[in-house]
Amino acid sequence: MTRLRCAITDDYLNLSTRVADWSALKDRVELTVFNEPFASTEAAAEALKDFEVICAMRERTPFPRALFAALPKLKLLITSGMRNASIDMEAAKAHNVVVCGTQWGRDPTAPLTMGLILELTRNIGRENARMHACERLQKHVGIEIEGRTLGVVGLGKLGSKVAKLAQAFGMNVIAWSPNLTPERCKEAGVGYASKEELFSTADIVTIHVVLSQRSRGLVGRDDLARMKPGAYLVNTARGPIVDEAALLETLQARKIAGAGIDVFSVEPLPVDHPFRKLDNIVLTPHLGYVTEEGFTNHYRQMVEGIGAWLKGEPVRRLA
Repeated sequence: MTRLRCAITDDYLNLSTRVADWSALKDRVELTVFNEPFASTEAAAEALKDFEVICAMRERTPFPRALFAALPKLKLLITSGMRNASIDMEAAKAHNVVVCGTQWGRDPTAPLTMGLILELTRNIGRENARMHACERLQKHVGIEIEGRTLGVVGLGKLGSKVAKLAQAFGMNVIAWSPNLTPERCKEAGVGYASKEELFSTADIVTIHVVLSQRSRGLVGRDDLARMKPGAYLVNTARGPIVDEAALLETLQARKIAGAGIDVFSVEPLPVDHPFRKLDNIVLTPHLGYVTEEGFTNHYRQMVEGIGAWLKGEPVRRLA
């Protein structure tokens, strides 16, 4: 029997075959794991052109119309999560590609958000690095977050979870988003603010809206200019929600105290990106969803999804 070829893309940590059992598919599917990101759409097309099945990790490799056109053998695309903004769903339909997803157990992004806040305000990682470098005395003075104000942009499932964690640390929480109402804030136990009020009064602003055409550039130069000199910005949502050029200029001019950024317009973040040269920004490589439990959940559901599709019964279908 000729086996179908299945590509697992962007498995940077080489976890896919360790956390999930693919043996049930071995008689029908031949696996190939790609551990490095593709340099371009053209590079992805060349590497993936002979595969009938692709398992994609989040939005690490975009699937625009041009890529679907370059993959004539592709029949099934499974993405981690039930939403992937980097997949052109209309193009998938036009090329008769079935697109399925996987469901989350828990979303670990909220604890990471608090971790970035704690690093910005208490310098844990910086002082750890100094200790390992055998520096004798501490360099940084932290600030206490208890009693300070957290401004949450986007009070959905994730934003609400962050708000509760912040309140457990004794923070005051206010929120805003384009469709947020005072009634919804009251239900969540947080204060309602206009966009202008949130950016001008919050000690820390954290972003938790979904990336869309409407939210692209939602946090712009004027918003950053309203922030207090001692305030911090945290973004664990998506890079393009914040005007990166304006943020870079703001940090270079030290108009705010700093930023904690887990997401970028281009990922992985280029090695020569000017963010890497700043000492008032904490950078993490899109760690929000990267946990062993989360990856185990996604890859096991991908195995299940391929098996169901082979039976003609695709599960968690998106297109």
